[in-house]
Amino acid sequence: MAWNITDRITDVASDKIADGIVSKYQGKVISSYYASLPFSEVPVSFEANDRTVYGTLCLPTEMKTDVPAVVMLHGTGSARDEAGDGFKYCAPLLASCGIASLRIDLIGCGESKVDYQYYNYTTATEDAVAAKDYLKGLKEIDGNRIGVMGWSQGGTDALLAAAADKEFKSVCLWAGALDMQMMYTPEMRAEAKKNGFAVMDLGWRSPLNLGWKWIEEVEGTDMRAVVKKVSAPIFAINGENDDVVDPASGNEIARIASNSLSTYIVIPGADHTFGVFTDPDFNA
Repeated sequence: MAWNITDRITDVASDKIADGIVSKYQGKVISSYYASLPFSEVPVSFEANDRTVYGTLCLPTEMKTDVPAVVMLHGTGSARDEAGDGFKYCAPLLASCGIASLRIDLIGCGESKVDYQYYNYTTATEDAVAAKDYLKGLKEIDGNRIGVMGWSQGGTDALLAAAADKEFKSVCLWAGALDMQMMYTPEMRAEAKKNGFAVMDLGWRSPLNLGWKWIEEVEGTDMRAVVKKVSAPIFAINGENDDVVDPASGNEIARIASNSLSTYIVIPGADHTFGVFTDPDFNA
C-alpha cells in the first residue's frame, strides 16, 4: 500500500490540516508554542553530483527508529526556511506528528555555493533525490516511508523528483506550479539565450541569474505528463486568492494523477504565501 504523509496525522480532517497551515502563518500560534514541541534540529550537508547541498534535519525526539520523513523544497529565490520561515515552522509541526524532515537550499539559494544560473529542473531533481538518499542512510529513518513536499516552484520540483524516483512515497504541494513560463519575459528569454542567463529581479531579494538551461527545460517539459508519471499519492494545497499560481492547478493535478488517493484543497482567502506577509499580527 502506498504511504501518505497525512496517514501520520490521525483523527484530523484534511480541511482542518489546511486551516492549521493558515492559522500558523497568521500568527495564531506564537513562537513559544514551537519551542515546546518535541523536536530537535541540526544543520547537515551532503553531496549531489558535483556539489554540496546544505540543509536542516528536523527529528521528532520521542521516536528513535522507523521514523517516516519528508524532503522539503523551497520556491524560487527563497531558501530552506522559506518565506516568513514557513518551512522552519512547519518542520516542528511535522515532528510533533512523528514525521522527520530535511529542508534544503537548492542551487543559488541559502548556503549554496553554486550560482543560481546553474539551477534547473535537472539539478533540483538531483538535489531532492540526494536528500532522500541521505535520509535513507540515517538509523532513525524508515527508508521505505520518505515523501517530498514543495512550495511554488518547489512543488514543481517535488513532482519532478517523485516522477524520476519511485522511492518517494508521498507528494505534498503548497501552491505547486504546473507552468513556470510566467517567470520570464520574451526579452529575458532572448538575453538568456545569448548570454547563458538573464538577470531576474524578484523585487524582494537581490537579483538572480536565470539560466538558459532552466528556460529550455521549462519549455521542453510537459508537467502534466510528469504528474501522470508520479506513482505516489499527491496532496495539493492552494490558496483561493493566489495571483501567482492558478488555484485551479491543484484540482488539475489531482484529476490527472495516477494514484487514486491524490486529492487537493483550496484554502478560502489564502494567497500564494498563505498569508505569511499579509497578516499584521504575524510574528516571524
